[in-house]
Amino acid sequence: MLSETSTATVRATLPAVGAAIGDIADLFYQKLFDAHPELLRDLFNRGNQASGTQRQALAGSIAAFAAHLVAHPDTRPDVMLNRIANKHASLGITAPQYEIVHTHLFAAIAEVLGDAVTPEVAAAWDEVYWLMANALVSIEDRLYAQQGVMAGDVWREWTVASRTEEGEDVATFRIAPSDGAPAPGFSPGQYVSVQVELADGARQIRQYSLTGAPGSTLRSFIVKRVRGEGTPDGEVSRHLHAHVREGDRLRVSAPYGDLVIEDGDAPLLLASAGIGCTPMLSMLEHLADEGHRSPVTVVHGDRSPADHALRADHALLTGKLHDAVAHFWYETPGPGHPSERTGTVDLTELVVAPGTRAYLCGPLPFMRAVRSQLLTKGVAAADIHYEVFGPDLWLAQD
Repeated sequence: MLSETSTATVRATLPAVGAAIGDIADLFYQKLFDAHPELLRDLFNRGNQASGTQRQALAGSIAAFAAHLVAHPDTRPDVMLNRIANKHASLGITAPQYEIVHTHLFAAIAEVLGDAVTPEVAAAWDEVYWLMANALVSIEDRLYAQQGVMAGDVWREWTVASRTEEGEDVATFRIAPSDGAPAPGFSPGQYVSVQVELADGARQIRQYSLTGAPGSTLRSFIVKRVRGEGTPDGEVSRHLHAHVREGDRLRVSAPYGDLVIEDGDAPLLLASAGIGCTPMLSMLEHLADEGHRSPVTVVHGDRSPADHALRADHALLTGKLHDAVAHFWYETPGPGHPSERTGTVDLTELVVAPGTRAYLCGPLPFMRAVRSQLLTKGVAAADIHYEVFGPDLWLAQD
């Protein structure tokens, strides 16, 4: 809970800080990487830094957290915090790193806002920061404990058991622990971080959703090669496609992620677009293995049938369920793949059962549109769950 004095100060200064938070985030990262270049080389996603999306996400999360404390002083925005904490845990973030962030963030705040940062203002925003940081550390400690690891010690060496080309730019990697120990369990919808050493010596990290059922002896993830359209290609996806083959070893984290399907008998809607179908495949296989009997609606949008990664698996797994139907939309339906649904995903004509729980994964505009349509159809906001591949810009745009 934010103290009464700090609440009044934050409420009064939130418009000014909010207006400047983008500049503060830019300067913060500049200061952070000047002092700790290893963090940009081996922890932060260099592509997201170059595009500015990580800075937008940081600014959005800080502003959203502060606004929540002012508007709802007796609660925490746990949905937002859990999403951030899971991503941090998959990277092995530890409590001392929050001290480093604090040093450079508050130096940036003081420099951008100048004389407006009085001792009272600095103290109030310091309280906001540590409320958020300590909440994240607490959640991350719990996540580490659930995996049976020491804080930050999430990395393990895995061996590529097989690699399957699913299309021109999509490959499935099946991996097993290199030490022969059992693969750790995971929940359908979770992801792992994969760290690779690039040609310049940087050890870059990316997250990939786990596919397959949690009980399988191997773990599998799908990598879509990121081809830049006016921007550089994805560093890690390009490396994995070009260099990693059967028998190679990868450094992979324990599984994390809060887009986890809940067991129960509620009707389900699994909506995805593009490579966002990957966590849905794990959910569908889990539901099939569990003999799920309640209605399941599967929705997917893509550029064309050829671009739809594991299209056949998506349809096959849906068909294994007792009461499930799949609706695929393609902007450009290809020959040999007749589709009654052309264009982008539109739920207008779909019947959404009362009490439906929805899980969304795909580009942000897609998820915002689907969420809006689901709310219109009476789905409760608390029953709509989503996963963002990359920095969570939903907060930054709300």
